[in-house]
Amino acid sequence: MASLRRLELCSRLIKPFLTKSRSVSTSRIFLAEWNKDWKPGPYPKTPEERAAAAKKYNLLPQDYEPFPDDGLGKGDYPNLPIVSEEARDPYENWDMPEYRRNYMEPMHLYQDMTTEDKWNPNAQIPFSYPTMVLTLVGVLTVSFVLFYLTDKYMPIHQYAMSRQYPYNNLYYLKGGQPSQAVPEIKCYTFEPAEK
Repeated sequence: MASLRRLELCSRLIKPFLTKSRSVSTSRIFLAEWNKDWKPGPYPKTPEERAAAAKKYNLLPQDYEPFPDDGLGKGDYPNLPIVSEEARDPYENWDMPEYRRNYMEPMHLYQDMTTEDKWNPNAQIPFSYPTMVLTLVGVLTVSFVLFYLTDKYMPIHQYAMSRQYPYNNLYYLKGGQPSQAVPEIKCYTFEPAEK
């Protein structure tokens, strides 16, 4: 009897979630935020709008600087410096250590380009570009010179015998006349066994 009461209570609790027309309040239980809440608002024009946008993105008003209003739809999203995940301290106690981020931390607009397996704008290149280009040109030049010399003075050929065909080297298929004597062509011979 008690199990039937529990079943009835569970069915009453689950029934609102199974109906097709769910209200917004029941959806809010499962979804903390909607995509419309993350969408950037209009470009802030007054100091009050700038302060509200800074609060929306958990930034101090003096640290908040939106993208320029160039008509590309970036709105009030903050123009943050590009810092890749790889450049962040791996030993810090992050809330999400796999992304090296903390909860409620604003992300750069192009964060997807700077993950650990992609572009690192903060990387220090150990050599200058002219040094790297000259090294590449030197290696390719030496490779081509060595290839030319070895091909000229030590040619590499695939040594092979002429192709062997059955039926006396396909005598009739290659235009041989049946009235003429068929030349005997031996493709291979067997040595007699030694006694």
